[in-house]
Amino acid sequence: MSERANQPATNRPPATADVSPPGAVPEGVEAQGQRFRLPTDSLRAYTMIFALLAIWLFFQWKTVSPLYPYGIFLHPNNFSNLLQQMAVTGVLAVGMLLVIVAGQIDLSVGSVVGLAGGVAAMTQDYGLLAALGLALVVGVLVGAIQGGLIAYGNIPAFIVTLGGMLAWRGVILGFSKGQTVPVTLPFFRWLGVGKLPQEVGAILAVVAIAAVIFTTFTRVRARKRHGLSAPGVGANVLRVVVPAALIVLFIYWMNYGGGMPVPVLVLLAVAVLGGFLTQNTTFGRYLYAIGGNPDAARLSGINIRQYLLAAYCVLGLLVGVASLLHTGRVGSASPDAGTYMELDAIAACVIGGTSLMGGRGTVSGAVVGALIMASLDNGMSLLNVENYMQYIVKGVVLVAAVGFDMLGRRKS
Repeated sequence: MSERANQPATNRPPATADVSPPGAVPEGVEAQGQRFRLPTDSLRAYTMIFALLAIWLFFQWKTVSPLYPYGIFLHPNNFSNLLQQMAVTGVLAVGMLLVIVAGQIDLSVGSVVGLAGGVAAMTQDYGLLAALGLALVVGVLVGAIQGGLIAYGNIPAFIVTLGGMLAWRGVILGFSKGQTVPVTLPFFRWLGVGKLPQEVGAILAVVAIAAVIFTTFTRVRARKRHGLSAPGVGANVLRVVVPAALIVLFIYWMNYGGGMPVPVLVLLAVAVLGGFLTQNTTFGRYLYAIGGNPDAARLSGINIRQYLLAAYCVLGLLVGVASLLHTGRVGSASPDAGTYMELDAIAACVIGGTSLMGGRGTVSGAVVGALIMASLDNGMSLLNVENYMQYIVKGVVLVAAVGFDMLGRRKS
């Protein structure tokens, strides 16, 4: 980001700049001659879903054995474990999305996961609330420090967070003196490996379906109120039935595997809140505007420094949440915890359609990207693929995703 774009500006509302996130074109609005052409964002979304399904079917086929004649990959027990594995990366990816769409980056989240988780484990003697709360405070404080240096110190985000990756790792190494600290609080451990009773899962399914119905018909009423064309009854029924069927199938599959994992529930809550923040608030729309064209955003009256600082603070909060999930799942905090997690989070965003150039990306895409990464890890582990080959495959997938992004930009 240029120095001129970082200069403070007044807080008057934008006058002419379009700060809507990508893909926010009203339904029913079609460009002339493009009726049968999918938008680039929609094409990418469908491509990701088909790629994920292809990965699942491939590993399901390759894991067929006499003990599991239909394959083990999609078995409820393994699928539940897969989702628990991706929950930490998914939470980090949602936070990383906020800074990437604003044209920034954070290479320190892995080290901060280790720092926040270590602080939580080392303060368990002071009570559960103190341990969990300190992890969140550490995450926000680190985000504020780094965000302040980037936004107000005009230091490139790459340099600040690269230095943070080294510095925060050194801090936790010094605090812990290189020792691994076990998790002793039952609730702390439950956050990482616990599962909800099946009755609670059924209640969550009912609430989710009710939310889908409410959202669908609220959108229809809003379109009619503004004089826009609304989908027919059949389309609305389809928009309710398909998500409802997927919700029921998901909850049934989780309950069959012992219940909804707590980390997955936390990820879903973070994804819903992150989606609302990016798509339905001024804060989220301004982040897209800053990443898309910082000069235009500044001239429109957006306080770029303030919003960048806020984005890094929100990321820090989510890093704190991820540290609790990771530490609880592993059962201990070690100085090397969180190594390479920043790369997994960035890769999840990129694979999910987020542009590293800023201005484009969705929370749902980041979560799907995290699921693709976790599916590759889990499937290759089931097939006993050598570690070196796992790194090669993940690297190729990441480069291919960036190549697809650049190809889409040239065509659009």
